[in-house]
Amino acid sequence: MTEDAAPLFAPVTIGDLTLPNRIAMAPLTRNRAIEPNTVPSPLAPLYYRQRAAAGLLISEATQISQQGQGYVWTPGVFSDPQVEAWRKVTDAVHEEQGHIFLQLWHVGRISHVSLQPEGGAPVAPSAIPAKTKTFIASGFADVSAPRALETGEIAGIVADYAHAAACARRAGFDGVEIHGANGYLIDQFLRDGSNKRTDAYGGSLENRMRFALEVVDAVLKVWPATRVGYRIAPTSPANDISDSNPQATFNALAEALTQRNLAYLHVVEGATGGARDVAPFDYLALKRAFSGAYIANNGYTRDMAIAAIRDNRADMVAFGRAFISNPDLVERLRLDAPLAEGDRKTYYGGGAEGYTDYPEWKAA
Repeated sequence: MTEDAAPLFAPVTIGDLTLPNRIAMAPLTRNRAIEPNTVPSPLAPLYYRQRAAAGLLISEATQISQQGQGYVWTPGVFSDPQVEAWRKVTDAVHEEQGHIFLQLWHVGRISHVSLQPEGGAPVAPSAIPAKTKTFIASGFADVSAPRALETGEIAGIVADYAHAAACARRAGFDGVEIHGANGYLIDQFLRDGSNKRTDAYGGSLENRMRFALEVVDAVLKVWPATRVGYRIAPTSPANDISDSNPQATFNALAEALTQRNLAYLHVVEGATGGARDVAPFDYLALKRAFSGAYIANNGYTRDMAIAAIRDNRADMVAFGRAFISNPDLVERLRLDAPLAEGDRKTYYGGGAEGYTDYPEWKAA
């Protein structure tokens, strides 16, 4: 290991887990699940095994129900076949002494009628279409117009989160991450740009946080708080999401999550997969508002990650796309070896090509 890399390779405690390094693999949607039951690909155990040297693996976003699906060929975690397929993944990771959390996902309005039960409209806090696209069997398509959830329907979705969290336990995961980022359902409720409700789930910040916190509380009946994380993207405009005061919104959310003693907050700093300085935001203030571990994400290089850990601006750093084309990313970061470029044509859909066939780097 090069001397400068020492901060990245110091052990870290996340919840009640002691992890061997401070490198996390971020959730990476790869669209390789098998229809009709949206079970993880038979190649998924190898894919995650190859990357199990990360201190923490976070699974690809995984829908909690059919209604929660927004893209074709993404896996679920709500049926017995899905649980059985995920168990092969967790077994593979654990055989390598790795740790893996499953990311719980409901896309809300970022969906298409072709993916919804009986071809129905996607659901959202308010009937406001998102100006974005999704990925369906025929390729990229505009998302379908959503319908606003009735107040009485919301408890059923919260129950779906709890059921999916229980399925993740049965599948052998070490914990779960609640996906509250990137303009999906929880984020849609939280933000005043997408939530125009006039009931107990809309209006004030307290009301807009209600759905998120009900989901967290339901998951905490299944998992201890030490095994639950939460992902946010305060300034990202992903999926046409917006908020009039993201600093106040997310500081308040962080304080509420602190009261529930969650293991970590996973933060996309800037635009998801894009510019880190897309909008002003004080991430150190957010970190101070949350008592658990802070996992930083978005555009981090090796040097940036080392500096963030060294300067106590993060407890872990999550890498995304670099893990696609570098299954041995942890070793490359340890040795400051060059990183392979990924082939974007194979990011979404397909088989082994661009999924499990990237070679490891070998020191000469």
